[in-house]
This record gives sequence, structure tokens and C-alpha cells, in this order.
Amino acid sequence: MNSGILLCDRSHWGLIQLTGEDGLQFLHNQSTNDMKRLQPGQGCDTVFVNSTARTIDLTSVYVTEDAVFLLISPGQTESMLQWLDRYLFPMDRVELKDISEENAIFSLMGEASEELLPKLGAEALQGQTEGNHAPFTLGEVTGRITVGSGLATPGYTLIVPKTGASPVWEALEQLGAVSMSQDAWETLRIQQGRPLPNHELTEDYNPLEAGLWRAISFDKGCYIGQETIARLNTYKGVKQRLWGIKLEQPVTPGTEIYSEGKKIGVVTSCREGDDGTFALGYIKTKAGGEGLNVQIGESPGNIVAVPFLSHDYYDPQGAAS
Repeated sequence: MNSGILLCDRSHWGLIQLTGEDGLQFLHNQSTNDMKRLQPGQGCDTVFVNSTARTIDLTSVYVTEDAVFLLISPGQTESMLQWLDRYLFPMDRVELKDISEENAIFSLMGEASEELLPKLGAEALQGQTEGNHAPFTLGEVTGRITVGSGLATPGYTLIVPKTGASPVWEALEQLGAVSMSQDAWETLRIQQGRPLPNHELTEDYNPLEAGLWRAISFDKGCYIGQETIARLNTYKGVKQRLWGIKLEQPVTPGTEIYSEGKKIGVVTSCREGDDGTFALGYIKTKAGGEGLNVQIGESPGNIVAVPFLSHDYYDPQGAAS
């Protein structure tokens, strides 16, 4: 894989726009992270869960002066719109709109991608926190660029009007970015541990099990599923965790994971890449974690940590445990 700047088309992801003065407060009440702290030009990841804290989607939120934008996982836009609309009341000053078809989404990936910021008129984003964003201009096209590639690799994500997508893509390639296939992105996703709906994010799992602690605020107060998440943290009740698995050969998602003859988990994603075969799977907490040897179908494997996820309990005194 190219070690410079990779360019990935993520236009099959969804984009929802919220307008109205209650938009941020509404999202604050519906998802795990602290939305009310965000100012225009800032953003963060947040998780939507149901009333029993089962995961719906991991999304990215971007706040501007007059709107809030939600970047939604592929294939989830319609169901997310229905979910949000279900909790809108007549007195809420919020309007929801699917703007996916009006925009293209590209991600630049790699340490060197920061070198392109001055050429986009967005050098102010250098060294900024993930989720921060600003307008950019490339040629005659204006869009928005955000800090973060969507994976653990450093990078930036661009939201571009569909009418300007081709010129921006071509200009980025001319600036040195190398096109990355969807297969390569999926391989990297699994190697780095980013969970997706219908794989790792389902109603079988909660966001603590999925390793999404960084997208959860334990100090923000009430939201849908909050009581369950707080209780799991307080009493250290997470019974299974999502891990990476290094394998000798590919296995089918859904295959059970065994250790010392006992079933301890299940595979959720698997991919064969240039660096070997890699999978994601949920492992019972009591069985162990990183370094554990396992058997999956005909393939032996080893549990490894992945950079997108964390498994530390939140300590209100400021220390992870």
C-alpha cells in the first residue's frame, strides 16, 4: 500500500443535515457523546443506541453556524432518519434532511495528507483536534474539510458538492494523492478495528463491548440508553469485547471462536490482505484478550489489539482502569 497520501471515495456513506436552533440539543439527547460542548467548526464521533444500549450506528457530527451534519455509515441513512424522526416532537425546532445525493465524500489518508491543507486554503486545520472542520476551495469548487480519515490512520475527510466531485478528485490526484479501492479500505477497516453496522454494530452488542469508549460521555446526563451504559461502566459489567484476530487462513463471519475447546466468541468480519488474514470478533471478557491463542474453524489465530478501539473503564476521578 502506498506510503504517501491515499484517496478513498466514501460517497456511498450517508449525510444528514439538521437545521433549526434545537438541532444540537436534540442530538445531545439522542446519542452518547456531549454535543452541547461543540462550537461551530468543531465535531466529534457519537454512537446512537436503543433504549437497552444496543448499537445502531457510529456517526461523525460536524457543527456549523447554521446547521449540524451527521456522517452516517453505508446503508444506514434511511433507518437513521426514521430513528431520529421518531423522537422529534412538534415543539422541537429541528428539521431533518437527507443530503447524501447532493454531496460526495472523499477521505485523504496518511501522515503526508497534512501537506495538502495549504493548497486547499485550510492550513488552519493543521494540528487540530479530530472532528474540527473548515471550508476549503480547490479550483472553482468550495466544500468542507474535516480532521479525521474515518479510520485510525491520520487524515482528512472532504464533503464536496456532487457537481464538483470529479474536478476535486482529479485535482487531489494531481497533488499526489493515490486512489484507494473499496477493497483496500475494507481491509484496512478490519485491520484497524473500525466497527460497521450489520457486522460489529448490531442489536446484539453495546458500544462499550464494541470498544467505542472515546465516543461516549459519562458526564453529560440523560440520553437514550444512558442508564445501561452507566451501569455497565460503574459495575465493570462488560461481558464481551471486540478484538482483532490474526489468522492463518480466511474464515466466514459468524464462525464461532474457541479457546481450549470452549466457545468464547464469534467472528464478525474477515479479510485476506497483503499482510495476511485478519478478522474482527467478539471475545468473552473472562476468556482473555490480547495475546490469547484461539481456534476458528480450521484456522488457528491470535487475539491482537486494534488502534481504533479501546477497552478501558471510565473513572470519574480521571484514571482509566
